[in-house]
Amino acid sequence: MKKFGWFLIGVFAATLLLSVTAPVPSVAETIKLNYANFPPAPTFPCVQMERWKTEVEKRTNGKVLVNTFPGGTLLGAKNMMDGVIAGQADIGCLSMAYQPGRFIVTNATSLPLGIPNATVGSVVLYDLYVKYQPKEFEKVKVLTMFTTAPTNIMSKVPVRTLDDLKGLDLRASGGAAKILAAWGANPVGMPMPATVEALQKGVVKGLYSSLEVMKDFKFAETCKYVTVTDTVIYPFAVVMNLDRWNSLPKDVQKVMDDLRIEQAKWTGNYMDNHVKTAIEWSKNTQGVEFIQLSKEEKANWDAKLDFLSTKWIADTSAKGLPAQAIVDDLKRMIAEKAK
Repeated sequence: MKKFGWFLIGVFAATLLLSVTAPVPSVAETIKLNYANFPPAPTFPCVQMERWKTEVEKRTNGKVLVNTFPGGTLLGAKNMMDGVIAGQADIGCLSMAYQPGRFIVTNATSLPLGIPNATVGSVVLYDLYVKYQPKEFEKVKVLTMFTTAPTNIMSKVPVRTLDDLKGLDLRASGGAAKILAAWGANPVGMPMPATVEALQKGVVKGLYSSLEVMKDFKFAETCKYVTVTDTVIYPFAVVMNLDRWNSLPKDVQKVMDDLRIEQAKWTGNYMDNHVKTAIEWSKNTQGVEFIQLSKEEKANWDAKLDFLSTKWIADTSAKGLPAQAIVDDLKRMIAEKAK
């Protein structure tokens, strides 16, 4: 009996030893991703960033954790693409208008082709990217694309005619800057967050952008006039470091792929609704005057822009790109999506 007792003790000790030394099955580690953005948190590029983060975390059941960095705290506006390629951030949101010579195909959406709103613009931009697969995106994974609503003039002084616009210093970038120049204004390039101080110091007398910034950046406190032109949009892209993308499990990749066009549509719709809110806020709380051009005056302004598409086609064709086909596709896509 004693031998049997000692046997049981030995078995128990061995079992205990094994339980201590045997490897414990590891719980899968959470995948952590850093997402950089350049404008302040309340602005629409950051709102869409937070929505994407929420959806990814929810759809992966917490397998992925996305840390967001708004306001240029991780990467700035002009080094966003290169920073993501270099791995300084896993994901980055960039405004392609800041580098028109780099993002030639996608910046074609900034030509005056009549994109009516951000919902149409965002889907058209993404479809254009999918069709032409521009080489400037070869080193990243594109997660989504979207656009602003059409641009309008916000200024400290009323602009009712082209004469009022001559020589006026206005913040703009990309294709929008070329439009201002064609109208006789003086476009001044700078990131949107820098425009707040530039307006305060008188470096610029206004800006040319979509109208959500009247509320998001509180430009309505300084710019008491809006001249409605509804001319062109600014394109954005959200990109991911390619090595980081390739390291993700297939099920996580599928979640992000499934979100690409959904996120573009969601952002465009959010943008259009937010612009309406910003307009009402600007009118009702800041007393901003919205100037509507007469049909004759608007036709005069539009006529000054006819050469821009022709010049873009010639310049882009000279670089070996199918410029005419790109513009034709854009017109067709806009007409289809605007129905």
